[in-house]
Amino acid sequence: MKKMLIWLPALALAFLTFQCAQEAPKTNEAPVAESEEDLVKRGEYLVTTGGCEDCHSPKVMTDKGPIPDPKLRMSGHPASVKLAPISDPSIVGPWVLFHPMTTASVGPWGTTYSANLTPHETGIKEWSFEQFKKAITEGKSKGLDGGRPLLPPMPWQNYVNMKDEDLTAIFAFLKSLPPVDNLVPSPVPPVQ
Repeated sequence: MKKMLIWLPALALAFLTFQCAQEAPKTNEAPVAESEEDLVKRGEYLVTTGGCEDCHSPKVMTDKGPIPDPKLRMSGHPASVKLAPISDPSIVGPWVLFHPMTTASVGPWGTTYSANLTPHETGIKEWSFEQFKKAITEGKSKGLDGGRPLLPPMPWQNYVNMKDEDLTAIFAFLKSLPPVDNLVPSPVPPVQ
């Protein structure tokens, strides 16, 4: 009886090892493509967890602090919101200053405004996926060869190796948003 109890676990382990080593049955079916709705949902998930709204969505103040304004989601720095002049330009060198909505920042690179990423003419309406990919993975403004570099605090260097399927999902989500008419101001060189 004792010998049988010793061999039973060994046989079970051998059987499991054999079963796990077997190839899955092959079928002629192609993988199921993600639906447009699922693609947009995954894009929203990536945008939300990636912190994109931290800079690209204007905020409204709540009792829990600032949250993205759902009516202006991903529309960039509001063109109508002007930045106050910096009273002491010498603090900009060692510091980075953010507008309370976190859609504009000032640092040694100058003043930058987060882009409108909604499908409006003032945003990404006319952008191709390839332009979007070039902007995100190569840091090119508007995804154009020869365009100026994207400026801080845009962390495009973090997205250099992003997979096309993730970029496709993000692009699908952005294109699904309501278009917001908002021509974001151009960057301003640093104060000398």
